Amino acid sequence: MDTWIKNKRKLLGLSQQEVAQSLGISRPTYTKLEKGQTKLNKQQKAILSSVFGMSKDNLEKKESQEKIIPSNIEVRDIPKENEKKFKQVLLYVISKVGNRPNIGQTALYKLLYFIDFDYYEKTQQYLIGATYIKNTHGPSPVSFAKISRDLKNKGELVEVNSKFFGFDQKKYMITSEPEVSLLNASELKHIDDELVRLASKTAKELSELSHIDTPWRVANEREVLNYRHVFYRPDETSVMEE
Repeated sequence: MDTWIKNKRKLLGLSQQEVAQSLGISRPTYTKLEKGQTKLNKQQKAILSSVFGMSKDNLEKKESQEKIIPSNIEVRDIPKENEKKFKQVLLYVISKVGNRPNIGQTALYKLLYFIDFDYYEKTQQYLIGATYIKNTHGPSPVSFAKISRDLKNKGELVEVNSKFFGFDQKKYMITSEPEVSLLNASELKHIDDELVRLASKTAKELSELSHIDTPWRVANEREVLNYRHVFYRPDETSVMEE
């Protein structure tokens, strides 16, 4: 039962811990999903469709005839993620600020979130269009594990374990320049502006900032964040020019 989840995960080269992290659940809980001891809920189906790169129809064939989008989130609220852009934006961000002692995996999660959601607030268009869920420490991009694994397998990204103020920190270094041609001038300027504004903050400070942001604040735990909620942001996080 539900062995398709296990087979798909192995095919993508993802560990149980990585998929569990994307779903916002513990590894033992995820193991029960693979063993068929518990079923995917609607929210988890929406997230897995992004993590596994599966269309709605293919996932429905594997699982059931249920809708994969949670009842409180419209289809258009979970955009189709641009995987190529995700990879290059991640590499670009790391090339710019990855060597800073405060920029580990947790800080990268928040930088990607603000880059994505701030761009949507300014333009009403998606830059990466990544799917983020609400976790305790702030928004988490559900495809990060898959994207970083792909880049590591291609030798474009190296993972390093470090320390920051005595805490374990997972850092990344790039081995080649990102393909910035995939990003237009306005997108690059937006990313640069975001890094100037946010990259000096610690992971804790970025998490605290995300916690007052409306998309995170109004979502339930482990729920997909709604891009359209940026239009109800407080002054502290809004980037809309008056």
